[in-house]
Amino acid sequence: MAQDRFRYFRIEAREILDGLTRGLLDLESRGDPEVVSRLLRLAHTLKGAARIVGHRELADLAHEMEDVITPLRASAPPMRVDGALVLLDRMSSELAVLSQPETERPAPAHPADGPRTGTSPTLDPAPRPLPSRTRSGALVSLPTPNPIPVPAPRPAPTPASTPVPSPVPAAAIRADPSAVDDVLGGLAEIQTLVTRLREVDDLPTIELRLDQIERELRTVRQDAERLRLLAAGALFTALERTARDAAHAARKRIAFTASGGDVRIDPQVLTTLSGALIQLVRNAVAHGIQRPDERAALGKSPEGHVAIEVALHGRRIAVTCRDDGRGIDLEAVRRAAERRGLAAELARTLGRDELIGLLLRGGLTTSTEVTALSGRGIGLDVVRDAAHVLGGEVIARTDASGTAITIVVPAQLAGVSALTLGCGDRVAAIPLTSVRRLARSAAMPVLRGPDGLVVALDDVIVPFAPLSRLLGAASDGALGSTVIVDGGDGLAAVGVDHVLGVDEVVVRSLPAGAPIDPIVRGVALDSEGLPRPVLEPSALVAAIRGMPATPIAAAARLPPILVVDDSLTTRMLEQSILESAGYEVDVACSAEEGLVKVAHRIYGLILVDVEMPGMDGFGFITALRADPASAATPAILVTSRNRPEDQPRGFAVGAQGYVVKSDFDQVKLLDMIRDLVRR
Repeated sequence: MAQDRFRYFRIEAREILDGLTRGLLDLESRGDPEVVSRLLRLAHTLKGAARIVGHRELADLAHEMEDVITPLRASAPPMRVDGALVLLDRMSSELAVLSQPETERPAPAHPADGPRTGTSPTLDPAPRPLPSRTRSGALVSLPTPNPIPVPAPRPAPTPASTPVPSPVPAAAIRADPSAVDDVLGGLAEIQTLVTRLREVDDLPTIELRLDQIERELRTVRQDAERLRLLAAGALFTALERTARDAAHAARKRIAFTASGGDVRIDPQVLTTLSGALIQLVRNAVAHGIQRPDERAALGKSPEGHVAIEVALHGRRIAVTCRDDGRGIDLEAVRRAAERRGLAAELARTLGRDELIGLLLRGGLTTSTEVTALSGRGIGLDVVRDAAHVLGGEVIARTDASGTAITIVVPAQLAGVSALTLGCGDRVAAIPLTSVRRLARSAAMPVLRGPDGLVVALDDVIVPFAPLSRLLGAASDGALGSTVIVDGGDGLAAVGVDHVLGVDEVVVRSLPAGAPIDPIVRGVALDSEGLPRPVLEPSALVAAIRGMPATPIAAAARLPPILVVDDSLTTRMLEQSILESAGYEVDVACSAEEGLVKVAHRIYGLILVDVEMPGMDGFGFITALRADPASAATPAILVTSRNRPEDQPRGFAVGAQGYVVKSDFDQVKLLDMIRDLVRR
């Protein structure tokens, strides 16, 4: 098979186009010279990469992009970026061709090895959606600097008379259909080799190595399976572009936000949802958001808000499009139903829920004229059909303050970041987004309240239960950590023996009739292929809570600590250690930023690196001691510098402790901190 010279270029180019789109949309709302510089770097990188692989058209378009972006350095906000977005659409068209099989690609209009002739490809007058970036985990001991491609999903069917363009074409969601299958195929070959090696009887030591190989193979297979899932955030840039274009066409102003982008979903589900989401965003702009003068008359901000929210709820995925517009005009729905043949007497008897249900069934429009955005009554048909294909449902809530339409579909597979916990002889995981606090049990003691066990969290008491009791696990009762879980409508504390870490897990739904406790959302397979429960936060909290969290007298709190270090790894490590010990932690990535934080908050102690760009740690402590407000704040230098003169210099400028990173000891550091904050 001939080698595909564009294989890695496609991945990089999609990343760059996504970055260009996000940067241009940001630039249009708030002018920033730094954003312009970043956009120029992206365009320049794309131009160079396209030239290396011999794609003359994309290289020339990237050069045109540089010409369009450069004058924006001198522009005042807000900036119009229509010309740059048109170029992005042309780039997207060129890149989409590269995602087709070699035999299906049209002959290039401009051969890569010859001079350009003719004109550029014709621009489709409808806004063409852009490819979106995907994120993936890394295979064990295999570097994966770029996203791993996944198989192409099938789009949801739309009515034959409904020419609705897909917001994120399949080419934007898939990269290279064979990559994950190649990994799994290679693993199968290795597994066969392992099986044959096990038949060799005269090599007694081979068993240990084979066991190790099989464990690593299971881990790699699990990671390869996870790479088949896509982050929901892969759609967000294209949806923001859609909202922007729809608002410009309707002469409205909108702000677009999105959340839940880290939820990982099967690509077939994500592609099917993409067509529905594009319609919901367009509907929100066309039907929901008012013009700036109308909003001002109602006391609203001139800028309307459209939000996309993705969340896992139990065994289902919920995707919501929310706006703060006028709400659904139910009387207009009633009139539209009459125009479609519903008897006037019957139409007048329909209530709110019945009218919304009628609208969701499709074929109705509240628009009085046909425009590029609305008027044909087909938008919600696409939404309903997508939900039907996925075996889900559509739920709408509306009032005068806005509308929220949610598509809820089953999640056969979904990827989440989860905190893995050990309790007795069981291991379980809790979605990380629901974890509000993690502390050593000694730092958050369990108290006996009138209705059961509780812990003190800041100014509230929170009901508590050992996780082993909830899971029916054997435990010696020696709880090591407490996890505060947010169930959506309340908090609860869970006691565990130990915390194993944070993992990206693929959650498998359990059969509907399986006799499973409601606190179990699904299962994830460990490296041995054994199932471990993934807990549902809302059900977990409901099982623990015996009373709502209520204010109590101020509990003894550990003072906040500031970590100042330019290394992300060091900051996160120290923050994790301190928060596990019950401290509230702020971080700063430079001495200058640290001084700003000190000026606005009183800290019980500061950990500071020595070698940082700009002001170093010695200068930071000198400035700290020069200010009467912070002169008494204890400070510890944590640094890799271990020359004989460094430690005396640190104490001379006012540090109370000096920790060398090469001799770092977590227990000694915490003991030093406890001693200093008690003084």
